Amino acid sequence: MIKYETARFETSFGRPDQLTASDMPEIAFAGKSNVGKSSLLNRVLNRKGIARVSSTPGKTVTINFFRLNCCRFVDLPGYGYARVSRDEKLRWAELMESYFKSGRDIRLVVQLLDMRHMPTKDDLDMLRFLSAAGQKFIVVLTKSDKLNKTQRADMMMKICSAVAGYGGSGVIAFSSLNGEGTDEIRAQIEKALGE
Repeated sequence: MIKYETARFETSFGRPDQLTASDMPEIAFAGKSNVGKSSLLNRVLNRKGIARVSSTPGKTVTINFFRLNCCRFVDLPGYGYARVSRDEKLRWAELMESYFKSGRDIRLVVQLLDMRHMPTKDDLDMLRFLSAAGQKFIVVLTKSDKLNKTQRADMMMKICSAVAGYGGSGVIAFSSLNGEGTDEIRAQIEKALGE
């Protein structure tokens, strides 16, 4: 049984050679810079500032590990920020590839997309990568509170259609402001850990 209140920041790695072996199941969180990953982590863990929220996109350039009683949550570096140098993008790609190919017990990837926009090429590349790797994932649409009812229904339909071919295990609307979707995300995490 997962105890969210036990979460604590454990360590972070900025280079593939720093990654240590995994000894617990892991739940990874991926998404574009500024999609609201830290806010989602804080809400799911019910802890205000455990994951640092930055107003500067592209701030998370390390893989950050949070240890819970029976698993780790892994905050992957945000992708797709235009002002990042080519070298930085290559470093990011190498770090991500090393993480996913290091034989870790990754039970689920929570892939975040901004509900206000259609998935970008980077988003679709990430979904393609997860699908090709046979990685179980769910899609979470952040910032749902920023849309009215009609816009939400419209975007939900369009995004679901855009991501349908990649084989995820569901699409969840989420708001870090009012907590919408938190219980569903937790249910998917607990299901993945139980499998």
